[in-house]
Amino acid sequence: MERKSPLREGSSKLVMEQMQQKRRVNYESASIPYGRICLKLGLTPNVLTLLSFMVSIVAGVLYWQGFLILGAIATLITMLTDMLDGATARAGNCGTQFGGILDHVSDRYAEAVILMGVAASGYVNPVWAMFALFGMIIASYTREAAESQGKIDNVAVGAVGRLEKLVILMLGSAAEFFFPGYNLLMWALIIIGAASYLTSIQRLSYARKILKERDKGV
Repeated sequence: MERKSPLREGSSKLVMEQMQQKRRVNYESASIPYGRICLKLGLTPNVLTLLSFMVSIVAGVLYWQGFLILGAIATLITMLTDMLDGATARAGNCGTQFGGILDHVSDRYAEAVILMGVAASGYVNPVWAMFALFGMIIASYTREAAESQGKIDNVAVGAVGRLEKLVILMLGSAAEFFFPGYNLLMWALIIIGAASYLTSIQRLSYARKILKERDKGV
């Protein structure tokens, strides 16, 4: 079996990271028109952040009561409003440091509320919901620690981002509703958790590489 050289492996990782960064830039540019609409409606980034969190509470309660499809729809609205707060900040150049902190903290609370609702729904073993929740939190914490402690500009790398994980949760909810008996929501939670732990490891590896290059003066 042919073994990859360290140079080749490093090059492939660099290409992947560049693709992820490019995808993020494209997404941010494409979302600005929607941010302008929010500004015209008088919605500020912080208002949208709080709105996203309130909808996440609704999603959590709906899951808790066993309404999988309604819970998934509320999660979708949470996701969309969360995307709009950043788009609005960029469109109006009105983002603040506190707004960024509020957004990150609100996202973690939203994830907790939604997945606690899933855990209490009776559709899955609560252990898997906690497995997914801790994974999402540790992936986010790894990024925040690398950016704040390591003074690295952007560590938004990894296998799966937050929005993709929420999409997996929504798809798993719909699959569980339409195809009961196959534990599809449980498998969605397992995928979310596993992808989150992998993302955390990738972010640690990325931060280590950047800091090593910085120490060498690269």
